[in-house]
Amino acid sequence: MFARSPVLNQSGPTEFVFRVFTAVPEFQALLFVLFLLLYLMILCGNTAIIWVVCTHSSLRTPMYFFLSNLSFIEISYTTVVVPLLLSNIFGARKPISLAGCGAQMFFFVTLGSADCFLLAIMAYDRYVAICHPLHYTLIMTQKLCIQMVGCAVGLALYLSLQLTSLIFTLPFCGHLREINHFLCDVPPVLRLACADIRVHQAVLYVVSILVLIVPFILISVSYVFITMAILRIRSAEGRRRAFSTCSSHLTVVLLQYGFCALVYLRPQSVSSVEEDRQFALIYTFVTPLLNPLIYTLRNKDVKGALRNAIIGKAALDTD
Repeated sequence: MFARSPVLNQSGPTEFVFRVFTAVPEFQALLFVLFLLLYLMILCGNTAIIWVVCTHSSLRTPMYFFLSNLSFIEISYTTVVVPLLLSNIFGARKPISLAGCGAQMFFFVTLGSADCFLLAIMAYDRYVAICHPLHYTLIMTQKLCIQMVGCAVGLALYLSLQLTSLIFTLPFCGHLREINHFLCDVPPVLRLACADIRVHQAVLYVVSILVLIVPFILISVSYVFITMAILRIRSAEGRRRAFSTCSSHLTVVLLQYGFCALVYLRPQSVSSVEEDRQFALIYTFVTPLLNPLIYTLRNKDVKGALRNAIIGKAALDTD
């Protein structure tokens, strides 16, 4: 799809460093504790969802299959970023090699893209469940669900490989290559290139459109049909339950797509490095944390399964 070269023609040092959040030791300690706590909450919450879906037969439906895959992607997504972020919060900045930076970018873009594609698949699942309830089990078969997740991950891998390999054919300027970010994301790394990056910027926009705009349009169309179907439900309780299920998914969608679009689809001439870094904190910490919170606190099936599992474990411990 895109041209690439197998040779990394770099001159000078082959390492990058990240800009620190703050030089004040007290703030560094506070940020370290805050980010660590958020990371642990993300790990525990999403792991709980995967565990409860895998161990309770009542939750072995397409909706929860996609939810458990989303949780796995969220865990992987944050793990690619947060440990390195935590190690660089304090004053002594640890350099990251060219290969390490490329690997982080590749996995970050892959998992982020797969996350966006999976949210679109979940919207389609809700569309079939609400608009075609009688044919739901015939349409959303296990084979189709696995194929859709496989296609989402495969497309994400392909786009990420093309974009990352293209970017790391660039020469980078300066003796000290400081990335004004807390990870090797595409826009801040492109800013360090000492070459014409118009083609690379265009490729980034193409990938961003495929990952953000196209799935968001599909989600929007799905929810137009979903809303029309919900409004035709005569029971007020039925409408409330349908809207509750969809609003959880929409909350995550709007946060994920909204902040990613602000980072990747804004022209560099009007984008702010500091704003990009703040937006990246939203989709690195907030949306992966919202996923388990929303789907457990607002979902009776998941809450019931977790409650039964905890009660069952407590009963076994007391025997």
